[in-house]
Amino acid sequence: MENLTTIEEIVQRLETFSPAKQKQVLDFTLGLAGETPKGIPLQELLEFVGMFPPEDLKEIKQAIEEDCEKIDASEW
Repeated sequence: MENLTTIEEIVQRLETFSPAKQKQVLDFTLGLAGETPKGIPLQELLEFVGMFPPEDLKEIKQAIEEDCEKIDASEW
């Protein structure tokens, strides 16, 4: 690349990335700036709908309710 500033080179390279890769770069730069986005956008979560059979989800829910809601005072 000819004599480009760092910002110009970054922008030039970003323009060749897919939207998903551009989002990754944005998230990375936000993290560097201490502005890490919180949570996951709904659109990204929707791809997981229907991924697990209902029986598996019931087992997972039961395991969480039975094991994760207990407090063992002697552990600390």
